[in-house]
Amino acid sequence: MQKRCHCGDIMKMKLRTVIYSGKVEIDNVPIYSCSACSRSEVFPEVKPDLTGLIAQLGASPSKQTFLFNECNEWADLLVEASGDRKQPDTSAIERLIGERVNSLLDLMLLAQSLDDQDWMADISKRLSQISRRSMHT
Repeated sequence: MQKRCHCGDIMKMKLRTVIYSGKVEIDNVPIYSCSACSRSEVFPEVKPDLTGLIAQLGASPSKQTFLFNECNEWADLLVEASGDRKQPDTSAIERLIGERVNSLLDLMLLAQSLDDQDWMADISKRLSQISRRSMHT
């Protein structure tokens, strides 16, 4: 996955570790990086959840590590599509998106039949994360 950088070169997406406040490591964050000008930017689809996580940590967090893919569906799909590499396979992502949406919709039906409001809210949040979509290839 890639997009055009402001410098005109191509930015490639990789799963990286973001360090917040020198103490918190957030692993598996999708980041676009340009090898020509060294510019980096967070994958737009995950940015709201990353900023939300950082806001929850506060100004003086304790030393800790997070796997971002455990709290964001896009990051989880990209980790799965990456396999052993740090760069996701675009064709695998498309296939995984369809499978994940179908799986979440099945879970939503089950949660509704059990009238489990918390579970339904969690599934709805995950579906909304996946729906943030402006794939750059």
